[in-house]
Amino acid sequence: MNAMSDLPLVGVEPVATQPAALDPGTAQPATSLSATEPPPRQARDVIRQVGAVLLAIGITVGIILLRGYIHPHQLKEYGYLGLFLISLIGNATVILPVPSFAVAFAMGGMLNPVGVGVVSGLGATIGEMTGYLAGIGGRAVIEKQPIYIRLESWMRKGGPLVIFLLAAIPNPLFDVGGMMAGALRMPVWQFFLAGWAGKSVRFTLLALGGQFFLGS
Repeated sequence: MNAMSDLPLVGVEPVATQPAALDPGTAQPATSLSATEPPPRQARDVIRQVGAVLLAIGITVGIILLRGYIHPHQLKEYGYLGLFLISLIGNATVILPVPSFAVAFAMGGMLNPVGVGVVSGLGATIGEMTGYLAGIGGRAVIEKQPIYIRLESWMRKGGPLVIFLLAAIPNPLFDVGGMMAGALRMPVWQFFLAGWAGKSVRFTLLALGGQFFLGS
C-alpha cells in the first residue's frame, strides 16, 4: 500500500482528503505561483536599489560639472532661474557648498519674496533627493546615536510631517531625515512635497527679511 501511494496518479481526480489550493481567478493550483514570486520580487528590489544609487551618483556628478562652469554671483543675474540653480547646487552635495540662503535673502530685496521662496525651495528639494535615493539604495550609513534613534521613531510615526519640520526649521538633521525616509520607503511624492513645502517656508522667510532690510 505504501508503494502504491508513492506512484503518480495519472488521469485520476484528486481525492477529497488532499485538495489542491486553487486560485479563484484561474482555477489553477496556487502553490506554483507562490513558489515563483520571491525571485522576481527580489530581482526588482536589487534593480531598484542599484538604480537609486546610480541616479544619486549621476546627480552628484552633474552638479560637480555644473559647478565648474557657473558661480553664484553669475546666477543672480538670471533671476528665478539663477535662484533655482543656486539652491539645487547648494543642497545636492556638501562637497561644494553654495550660499543658497544668503542669495535668497539678497534676492528678496529685488524679487517677489514668495516667488523667491517657492523657486528656491524647489531647487533645494530636488538637490536633497540625493540623500533620499541613498537611503532607498541601502547605501546610507547612519550612526546609532540617541538623537538619530529618536528621529527614526518620529519618522515611523509621522514621516511627511517630520520632513516638513526638518525642512522648515534650521537644523543639521535634514540630510539624515532624507536618508531615513528613503530607507523606510516613504513614497517619493510624500518626501518631495513635504520637503518642498518646508523649504519654501524657510526660504520665503529669508526673502521677506531681505525685502525688509534691503528692499527699496
